[in-house]
Amino acid sequence: MGSAGYIGLIGRRYALSRRHSHLVSFISSVSIVGLVIGVALLITVLAIMNGFDRELRERILGIMPHAALYHRDGVADYRDLADRVKAHPGVSSATPFVQLEGLLSHKRDVAPAGLVGVPPEQRESLSVLSGYLPDGIWERLADNPRGVLLGAGLARTLSVETDDKLILVVPAGDGAPRVQALAVLAVFDTGTELDNNLALTALETASELTSHPGAASGIRFQVHDLFSAPQVARDLVYELPGGYYSSDWTRTHGNLYQAIHMSKQLVGLLLFLIIAIAAFNLVSTLIMVVVDKQGDIAILRTLGASSGEILGIFMIQGGMIGIVGTGIGTALGVTLSYWVTDWVQWLERLLGIQFLQSDVYPISYLPSDLHWPDVAQVAGTALVLSLVASLYPAWRATRVQPAEALRFE
Repeated sequence: MGSAGYIGLIGRRYALSRRHSHLVSFISSVSIVGLVIGVALLITVLAIMNGFDRELRERILGIMPHAALYHRDGVADYRDLADRVKAHPGVSSATPFVQLEGLLSHKRDVAPAGLVGVPPEQRESLSVLSGYLPDGIWERLADNPRGVLLGAGLARTLSVETDDKLILVVPAGDGAPRVQALAVLAVFDTGTELDNNLALTALETASELTSHPGAASGIRFQVHDLFSAPQVARDLVYELPGGYYSSDWTRTHGNLYQAIHMSKQLVGLLLFLIIAIAAFNLVSTLIMVVVDKQGDIAILRTLGASSGEILGIFMIQGGMIGIVGTGIGTALGVTLSYWVTDWVQWLERLLGIQFLQSDVYPISYLPSDLHWPDVAQVAGTALVLSLVASLYPAWRATRVQPAEALRFE
């Protein structure tokens, strides 16, 4: 057997053997468990943060516009302007809309609402919302312009169901508030914060309640590249006559996006420190193994083992512990990432509580989106830290003097 062969054999036997002192075996187990917990938690938390990021991009920003153009006096020729916006190469869809803030009342219940009027036949920018609505609902809204679509949270606040009647009151700065009766055509539940405030109706109905009847508030549009929305909106404003201004998702939801990414970085740093602490527990484990195996080391040295070979034996032992802990932690973290949403929902049903409320958090459930590059980065970091932590004890093993170690054997 070559030099590398017996180094690997002895290193593996030291790593897998239980013939240490009880304290050494316990500390070794603690090191492995620490790695498992740290790696599994870091992979799971990163997947959850990626899930929040995905839901923000695909669900919340799939319903709310990426950007919008407004005019201070309203947009009378909104169809022509919508066509002009669609012609921009960065825009995927554009729809005229009316945006109002008002109060909805049903019997004794009153709730503030953000009312958005859209042309039912041009709902391209609301295609994501269509997945939460009954089939044919846009046609019903076109046939019944006094209809309204309510978010589930808003419907609960008002204690209304489909076909109930509501009263909408819109304040006016130039006179008496405008009042309109509406019929609930459908209730949508997207599982996001939008359900607590959003109401949709036909553009003509909403326009009648503004100070510029017959005009739209502006054009809402979606872009191909989410992060290009501010630039596309600025380009369109520069191309249009005076009086137009724009808004984009970085102003309305940018703070939420930044909070998600900051939380991801901070939590990732904290859990990385947990992995680092677990990895450097190997230092104390391997030092105790070195003390425990001083007689074996002395015999190997007298048989001609070099310092490099002794170093290799204990590096292999530290690497084996790192591989076992990282491997189990990675498998556990991937499993948790795939099933954490279902497990949390099951626990919520079992306990009869909801951990995430959409009036506090952006969504009402715990999302998860596993990215394999994150898994590889976490596992690779844990393995590297394990090897780095093994260096000092392995070097200490090379300093064992055979004569001193064998004196009391």
